[in-house]
Amino acid sequence: MMTDALNTVLEQLADETRPARSLDLAQLSDLGRLQVEQAYSTWLTLSAARRCELMGVLVELAETNIHVNFHALLRACLSDSEARVRELAIEGLWEDEKVSLIQPLTAVLATDAVAAVRAAAAISLGRFVLLGALGDIDDAPAQAAADALHTAWYRRGEPVEVRRRALEGLACTDIAGLPELISDAYYDEDERMRQSALFAMGRSADPRWAKIVLAELGSPESPMRFEAAVAAGELGLTRAVQPLIRRLDDPDGAVREAAVLALGKIGGAAARRALQALLSSEDERMAEAAEEALDEVRFNSEPLSEPLLDSSNRKSPALRERDAEDEFDEEDDEDEDEEDDEDNLFGSEDDGDDLDLYDEEILGEDEDSDPDDDLEDDLDWDDDDQAEDDWR
Repeated sequence: MMTDALNTVLEQLADETRPARSLDLAQLSDLGRLQVEQAYSTWLTLSAARRCELMGVLVELAETNIHVNFHALLRACLSDSEARVRELAIEGLWEDEKVSLIQPLTAVLATDAVAAVRAAAAISLGRFVLLGALGDIDDAPAQAAADALHTAWYRRGEPVEVRRRALEGLACTDIAGLPELISDAYYDEDERMRQSALFAMGRSADPRWAKIVLAELGSPESPMRFEAAVAAGELGLTRAVQPLIRRLDDPDGAVREAAVLALGKIGGAAARRALQALLSSEDERMAEAAEEALDEVRFNSEPLSEPLLDSSNRKSPALRERDAEDEFDEEDDEDEDEEDDEDNLFGSEDDGDDLDLYDEEILGEDEDSDPDDDLEDDLDWDDDDQAEDDWR
């Protein structure tokens, strides 16, 4: 049944002289099937520019107001004739975890004519793969999402922007050959693919990537440093704490915030002290991020009655922290020199260490060396006692 309020807002939608932000778009929330049909009929009469404007506002409103739910209308808009509207609709469905969304997203990934829309669909399907890994949805729908991403990765002619998003979504699966996919992406000529490879390294929770992630924290490219910081947190790399503390003074704000959140995931005394020092930062975003990270440190320090995940390659940060305690004992951290931590927080004479590690591990000392040979060395942990101890 159409309400007067919904009728009114639909009439206002058609008046393209009225700014979208001035409308009571909350009336488009929680629509029933018949209401969606009526609303979408009005939607189709609007110009492409108007639909793009309205969709942008709807997505923004959904992000800032937890009381609205535009999922029904956004699903209808997946078939909009305007590519930007379809892309925004997928982004707006980010919190829609109903497995019934997998099929339409799979169709978009397979058939949409615009790469940006297919990439958005790949990102969204990756959510369902992760939900399956976490046990939040059944295996069958999660596998369907993974199959769609796997097909997209191997589809001939698929551009990098789509394939990289497919790889990111597959990273937490146990598909055969996943390490090879990630290593191929890491040595790809396209920097965007290399960034996604680092993301996948972290999402995979596979310790074989630790050396590369640590080295990339000193990359001269800020997007790579950002992804390395995220991956270090996902992997729970205790050895990354000091490099991450140095990244708190990174010239790129996104890298600084990623380092803060990674320190929260890894935890430990040194990370905690660095985060506590940031609480009084004049940079409000950093201070807020530090507070959030400290909350995670405290949460992960609490004893767990049972593992969060029943999977050896999807350990929670708390479990990874306990696994690493044999070598990186918390009490030893407490005895570290406080002044060293403060120097690392704001920069010190060791600031070049990360770049030196990047030069050594990624670029290599021998200009004639084969990158694939270097990767084989990186992946061979049997003879690397330090790396093995780090992940006991």
